[in-house]
Amino acid sequence: MTQAKTRWAVLGPGQISRDFVVGLRASEHGMLHAVGSSSAERASAFATEHGAAASGTYDDILARDDVDAVYVGTVHTAHADLAIRALEAGKAVLCEKPASPTLDEVERMLEAAQRAQRPFLEAFKTRFGPFADALRELAAGGELGALHRFEGAFGFDAGTREGRLFDPAVGGGAILDVGCYPLALAIDLAAAAGQPIDAPEYRSFQAELVNGVDGWATAEIGFGSVTAQMATAVVEDLSDLALLRFDGADADVLLPNVWGSRTESPSTLIIRRGADERVVEVPTVQPMAAEADALSLALAEGRLEVPQMPWSHTRAAARVLTDWRAAALAG
Repeated sequence: MTQAKTRWAVLGPGQISRDFVVGLRASEHGMLHAVGSSSAERASAFATEHGAAASGTYDDILARDDVDAVYVGTVHTAHADLAIRALEAGKAVLCEKPASPTLDEVERMLEAAQRAQRPFLEAFKTRFGPFADALRELAAGGELGALHRFEGAFGFDAGTREGRLFDPAVGGGAILDVGCYPLALAIDLAAAAGQPIDAPEYRSFQAELVNGVDGWATAEIGFGSVTAQMATAVVEDLSDLALLRFDGADADVLLPNVWGSRTESPSTLIIRRGADERVVEVPTVQPMAAEADALSLALAEGRLEVPQMPWSHTRAAARVLTDWRAAALAG
């Protein structure tokens, strides 16, 4: 029996939603059906541009019976309210990362999903595809031994020092915008290695404030026996080369393009043991289509969670983001 296509609505017609809609065209299980915005005019223009059948305000779209799932692509501070309203309206929710700026709001979102019995997924596109599977397999142990360290960064120079990224009122700053990526990977790897992710050991935080937000920040955090060293910025370009270190074979794994792009997942791992180096190539996926399909499958199968990004990982990320950002803003 063929699964019916998930009828998606996009909430928040901005650039990230445009990228999601492009990805959705490669989806096996979903299709764009509707667009919602605080402005009905903006929603209509976006719907016309991308071929959606319906548009309207958020209330208009959430009241429709022909919408199965929503993608929340608004600014960080609007995620919780829209996601909870969508869940209460009986929709599955794919919420752009980070789910919310605070752990308290994330807990409210997950409680709403539990009450509504609808799946909720935080949209970390880097969790999906053969590359992510290969990293989890390495972290779980085997030929390279026990993972003990992860080093990763995500940073870019925004050019301007104005707009959403530098506005404290909408959760601006590097930590929430891109620092969440190395954090989410560290949590995924630590969990795959069998280490606890719900009791992080904060070893160091550093930050530089720009216009009242964290323009640059670093953190060193212990998740059991795995140490994560992370850096992030929106005021300078940082290398997208990440490193995994293992005890058993004195081995390193280099990840030269660890974050991929919004259209293609990463493909290359470099395994080094002493002077020996082996390049491993894995197939790629359209990551935004992959996360949408993962939620569609959860909805069809009556599951609330997606295994690649379970709620325990969303909670763990929200806990660290809340504390990391508080330390950064406190100076």
